[in-house]
Amino acid sequence: MKSFVFRRAVAVARKEIFHVLRDPFTLGAALGLPIFMVVIFGIAIEFNVKDINLAVSDADQTQSSRRLLDTFASSHYFIIHPVSSPTQAIDSLTSEQARATLIIPLNFEKDLLAGRQASAQILLDGSDSSTVAPILGYLGSIQNIASERIGNLTYKAPYEIMPRYLFNPELNSRWFVIPGLNVMVMGILSILLTALTIAREYENGSMELLLSTPIQPLEIIIGKLAPYGLLGVISVTFIYLIARFAFGVPFVGNHAVFAFGALLFLTAYLAQGLLISVVTRNQQVALQLSMMSGMLPTQLLSGFIFPIESMPKFLQYFTMILPARWFMEISRDSFLEGTSLIQLWAPFLGLTLFCLFVIFLGKRKFKRDLEP
Repeated sequence: MKSFVFRRAVAVARKEIFHVLRDPFTLGAALGLPIFMVVIFGIAIEFNVKDINLAVSDADQTQSSRRLLDTFASSHYFIIHPVSSPTQAIDSLTSEQARATLIIPLNFEKDLLAGRQASAQILLDGSDSSTVAPILGYLGSIQNIASERIGNLTYKAPYEIMPRYLFNPELNSRWFVIPGLNVMVMGILSILLTALTIAREYENGSMELLLSTPIQPLEIIIGKLAPYGLLGVISVTFIYLIARFAFGVPFVGNHAVFAFGALLFLTAYLAQGLLISVVTRNQQVALQLSMMSGMLPTQLLSGFIFPIESMPKFLQYFTMILPARWFMEISRDSFLEGTSLIQLWAPFLGLTLFCLFVIFLGKRKFKRDLEP
């Protein structure tokens, strides 16, 4: 078996660097696209529901009902839109002019003063389930505050539970989103960068030149991965700087741990893209397969949007073979929690095993193709 020669791998890397420098699309995608996506998505993705249009039908028109409405308005979550009747309030909800309606019946204050249970009704648009839970959470606090304003009607428990939010005291959704965007953007970009490289060599006919040389499959793989790995490291650095200084996301972890995790993650997805390119030998097919195996799992099964703990058991086990799932833990823990390398042994082990497996599989398949 022929030994690995570092000089030959460097020669392949230089060839690939020249190609990248001559291709403005690749440079733009590698350096400009991550910045653009993080900035746009970081601004656009907001899990906190605000500016909720609330259609209000107040049939009571008393001081108590007005204090209730003032509590909704002063919360800064709701925008009050008075209507003349409950029917009009429901019509506003049906026509999507409002996302919720508040119907205050006649004798609302009279029931309160008489010591009876007064009631008002909230109608929510259940077709958009993503907003229902946050609105219900707001209602609990608003009801307590309104009860105190109307007449100190809250029941005082003999004890008080004081919540405190660790790692994200303000519950700022961008602190949660931006580290996840780092994973999603780099995962999609890195697999796309290398998914086309070998397929392009086959389509252009330049692979025949490599076949005529004594270069080994592993040397080609390392040489192909290195330039795109460097571009990935630069992109991760840009994303980190944007997260810290443009969005104010804190970083309380160890930079070396985060950098090591990012390097493993980039290597894993770059190697996966190269394996796809080796197997397909067609740029169009490689692009489609990389989108299916890279973009969709990274978005849906990495924990970026949906918590892995809430998924069915078989999907929870399935996500263990996805590099994005493991780096999502490393990225968010590094930014917000400051978890140590020892505590993150499982994500690092998962990334390492995936890297070794994909590189071994790529080398084996590449060798079989070059030396039938």
